[in-house]
Amino acid sequence: MKPIHSLLLGAALLLPLAILGCRGDPHANAAATVATIAPQTTPQLIQKDGQEYLALKTKDVPGITYTEVQEIVLPGILETTGQVTFDDRRVSTIVSRVQGRIENVRVSLWDTVRKGQPIVELYSPDFMLGESEYLEAQDTSTVSLHASVEGSADLAKSMVIAAKRKLELLGMSDADINAIRSPAPNIWMRAPITGTVVQNQAVIGSAINPGDVLYQLGTLDHVWLTADIYEVDLARVRVGQHLEAVTTTFPDEVFKGEISRVSPNIDPNAHTAEIRCDIENIGLRLKPQMLARVSIVTNPGSALIVPQQALVFDGDSYVAFVEVAPGSVQRRKVEIGSWNEHGYARVVSGIKVGERVIVKQAIQVNALWHEAHGESS
Repeated sequence: MKPIHSLLLGAALLLPLAILGCRGDPHANAAATVATIAPQTTPQLIQKDGQEYLALKTKDVPGITYTEVQEIVLPGILETTGQVTFDDRRVSTIVSRVQGRIENVRVSLWDTVRKGQPIVELYSPDFMLGESEYLEAQDTSTVSLHASVEGSADLAKSMVIAAKRKLELLGMSDADINAIRSPAPNIWMRAPITGTVVQNQAVIGSAINPGDVLYQLGTLDHVWLTADIYEVDLARVRVGQHLEAVTTTFPDEVFKGEISRVSPNIDPNAHTAEIRCDIENIGLRLKPQMLARVSIVTNPGSALIVPQQALVFDGDSYVAFVEVAPGSVQRRKVEIGSWNEHGYARVVSGIKVGERVIVKQAIQVNALWHEAHGESS
């Protein structure tokens, strides 16, 4: 029999080993833990009838939820934003019709002018030549009245008409032509309409050529307001509809008008068409390039809406994931329109009413789609 102290010593030596055996090797335990985690699998793509789908299970993206695309009734007011512009039927451009130079000017940018008011003096030998021909034709006509040659009076009269027409083409008014007593190289160009100088290119001493723009005049008592209407709302607008416009400059003042034109063209990028509205500019408060909020009285319509969470901005467009079958979704490009309801977006194209789209975790599903294609999201 072994002594008691020898047994105690052996037990003392075995105790640490027993403790280590219970705790185990920490490195071996970590390896075992990692081994229990299942490796993530690459999402599966399905090709069918030329379409591409993503096989998706709920466990692949925890917390995923779906919602149905809704169609709601729109009120009888269509709202958009617009910009004030000149009515181009009430804009007149003064163009040089001769070669010469600018001798004098009497108006500047934003000045108000009256129709017939002298505004710029031009020098050109063309004026002197045309006036000489006109005076000579008048003298010939006077002599022909006393001549006995048959038809000479009619010929002389035709020469006067032709010479006068030439001066008119050079930009001279009837009053200026009637006042000619001797040829002169200088004449004053007059305002063709009453309005405001909106463009001024006339500088004293500058050389001019035929076709050079000197001034542009516009009136502000009647202006246009142009605005964009989404393609889906075009059926709700027509020429003659009444509207109201409010600007940030005059938020308490309402300007009334009506639609005068609807563009025949559609912007392929924004899916909008431009409308033109006639506005009576009371007090000349509306200025060109001023922005305005436009409300058009129209028939009620409808719109498709989805939660904003259902849309993912990827690259240069929005996409949504539509459930086409249980456990299968399709990635679609979606066009959206303006919408004022917080948390929702208006869908113009890409999905239909009644279809189910992913709401929560749509961003994660988009990442899986890229991963299935071997791309980085």
